[in-house]
Amino acid sequence: MLIDSSEKVDAIVIGGGIFGCAVAYYYTKNNPGKKIVVLERNEICNAATSRAAALVTRIRSKQHFIPLSLETYRAVAEMEKQLNESMDMKRVGVLHAAASESTVADLDDMMRIADSFNEPSEYLTHETVKAKVPWLKTDEVLKFGFIPNESYCDPYLLGTFFARCAKMNGADIRQGVEVNDLLMEGNTAIGVSTTAGNIYANAVVIAAGAWSPVLAMQAGVGLPMAPVRSQYWITERNDIFPVDSPIVLLPDAQAYARPEGGGLLFGIRETKSFTTSPLGIPKDISNFSFSPDRGVSDLSEVIDKLGRFFPAVYDIGLKYYIAGFSGYTPDNNLSMGTVPGIKSLFAATGCAGAGISVSGGVGLAFAELIAGRPNPYDFAKFSIERFGKIDPFSKVWLDKCAVARSQKRSG
Repeated sequence: MLIDSSEKVDAIVIGGGIFGCAVAYYYTKNNPGKKIVVLERNEICNAATSRAAALVTRIRSKQHFIPLSLETYRAVAEMEKQLNESMDMKRVGVLHAAASESTVADLDDMMRIADSFNEPSEYLTHETVKAKVPWLKTDEVLKFGFIPNESYCDPYLLGTFFARCAKMNGADIRQGVEVNDLLMEGNTAIGVSTTAGNIYANAVVIAAGAWSPVLAMQAGVGLPMAPVRSQYWITERNDIFPVDSPIVLLPDAQAYARPEGGGLLFGIRETKSFTTSPLGIPKDISNFSFSPDRGVSDLSEVIDKLGRFFPAVYDIGLKYYIAGFSGYTPDNNLSMGTVPGIKSLFAATGCAGAGISVSGGVGLAFAELIAGRPNPYDFAKFSIERFGKIDPFSKVWLDKCAVARSQKRSG
């Protein structure tokens, strides 16, 4: 006798990273009684999410990111109340250090943006900065700007907060279930085929991070993003790294840093960012070799630029190396929205290194879209169609996305 292993739900999310869990959180909160299923072939939040540096910065030069990040802060407060737990957001602020005429101009623009969003900000003296950030060589910097309400967090904890609250609200989050294929009826996505059977739905959201282009291509769509390596290091503990010192952005060194347990977490934009085709990424990246020498050769190429501001980098011990894939695009914007030409299919992808920060806004946007309501945010700059027709697996496309990350100066 044949057993019918199919089921029908209101919405399916492919991928249990921070975007997928955030979509489930908002959908269950705003659509009581509706059924959403999140499908994760491994464990939730164990790929890009858990490897993020997790700078939850709201004020950015790309102002269209800001409303999404503001929503993340609102969501954190709501979820802390729902769970009766603190997420322990580290609200240490962001210090912008400008050491050239062009980055001073960028800093002044950033401070104006902060003011336009009623966000407190101030210029700091070199003496004040030296007291806050003992490891920073302040005499190399022309101007400092400080935005005090910015934070960083534990990215895995934020992702699991979304997941736990979503489950409390009725979401069905399934781990160890792999999506094999999209189920299509003409130009409409009607569900997915999984290792546990078929699931049909009124809406399907691709939120599978680095693997998303593979799924989108099943619907004949070239998803404009590429998996590009992000990497950072955590130093040994030292008294020059106060636990309450601010996040520091060093655009002239294309670097960033933040406190981490008495040490310093810092990342760089290497000269040539590593990328690979989504087709070649293993299902579980736990043992994937992002760099055979733990990023040492990449760091050595730019260490003089970083050492100009962080001279201790030459001598301090590096205790941990962390790397993962972020979804980058040639313009360093997110790549997401309704999938063009395909009904009922959506893509929450292309985090451009800002996925943790914008997760709240992304979750709310897609929860509204799959419920048939208007997107509360303007996604024009994130349009999946903005680059025209592309081949997401071609070397030309992958290299364009990698170059965009290498040339990125902002945090």
